[in-house]
Amino acid sequence: MANEYKLLTPGPLTTTRTVKEEMLFDHCTWDEDYQQITQKIRRQLLELAHVNADEYTVVLMQGSGTFGVESVLTSVIGKDEKVLLCTNGAYGDRQAKICDHAGIAYTQYAEPYDRIPDAAKVEEYLAADPTITHVSMIHSETTSGLLNDIQAVAAVAKKHGCTFMVDAMSSFGGVDIPVADWGIDFLVSSANKCIQGVPGFSFIICNKAKLEASKGKARSLSLDLWDQWNTLEKANGKWRYTSPTHVVLAFSKALDEMFAEGGIPARSARYALNNHLLIARMKALGFRVFLKDHQGPIITTFLYPEGTQFDFHDMYEFIKERGYAIYPGKLTNEDTFRLGNIGEIYTDDIEKVTELLALYMGERGLLESAIGTDSVPEAIAAMDKAGEPIKAAAPAGVKLVA
Repeated sequence: MANEYKLLTPGPLTTTRTVKEEMLFDHCTWDEDYQQITQKIRRQLLELAHVNADEYTVVLMQGSGTFGVESVLTSVIGKDEKVLLCTNGAYGDRQAKICDHAGIAYTQYAEPYDRIPDAAKVEEYLAADPTITHVSMIHSETTSGLLNDIQAVAAVAKKHGCTFMVDAMSSFGGVDIPVADWGIDFLVSSANKCIQGVPGFSFIICNKAKLEASKGKARSLSLDLWDQWNTLEKANGKWRYTSPTHVVLAFSKALDEMFAEGGIPARSARYALNNHLLIARMKALGFRVFLKDHQGPIITTFLYPEGTQFDFHDMYEFIKERGYAIYPGKLTNEDTFRLGNIGEIYTDDIEKVTELLALYMGERGLLESAIGTDSVPEAIAAMDKAGEPIKAAAPAGVKLVA
């Protein structure tokens, strides 16, 4: 059965039919074939991270991405240790909430939602407080769509001997991250993001030495990162507690499809093309981009055109009925909404959803105040013109349609 609509969100996202079909099979968690699928996934994730099995390992953790982040924070930071949280959005703020609940000592270095944490300021924090032992930050902050400079911050963390942790939830697999080269000790992502699986587990790429040093620090039984890894290793792919078998099968298939597409370079190019085309067409329709700098390729936050009044729920339902689900804004002081372009999404989808937006604006009397004409065909023609050079410059081999 085909989807009634596609998801223009940062995950969960639109998956292929073949990924969905993998979930039609019921597998036993104790079965050796199933355990080998787990081990295959772990090997493939190491390959995507550009790390080797001598220095790094992969731990799969039941639950959403936040479960994975909480597992790392509550398992790796000891009671006599302290973390610097570098934040500029809701997901960085969520890490502070995790630390509050778990009694983890932390300092929060917070930037506004449209600015990235500055490595020089991180340096100041670490120099001023030698009790800080860990540094944590988000890579792709989907609150705004901003892509943080984790490489620069990692270098500062390493200089001060700190363990560096990254939430790369919505970027890993869609943006190339050489984990070891950049000095990342723990990277967390989720099955339902750029690898294009479905929700159900997160995964953590871990520096082995740092992981082994965390033994006994965990504040949670279920989220004990070291114990989860120890069981996976000793039982050759057996999870400690019941694993999401259908999700694991789907993720294994999604990984195979990712490598078949051309790996991270090909997928990153497709996502970037979607993003650039989306921004160009939306600007032609009168929508301003919230971010002035550091716009990432995963999701984009748009401001409403000046002089217009939008009812987001009305717009959402109009577009959803015609085949696409969009995303509300997550900013508290701006009227915004967001459009994601990851998952099984191509440039023809970007063109279709922006045409629907033009149609909506025309029917609601919003078009003329936004772009100076009430003609939907003229608006679509303007968007097509804005997008032509971007499509023409698309890298060879990047698919434009599904």
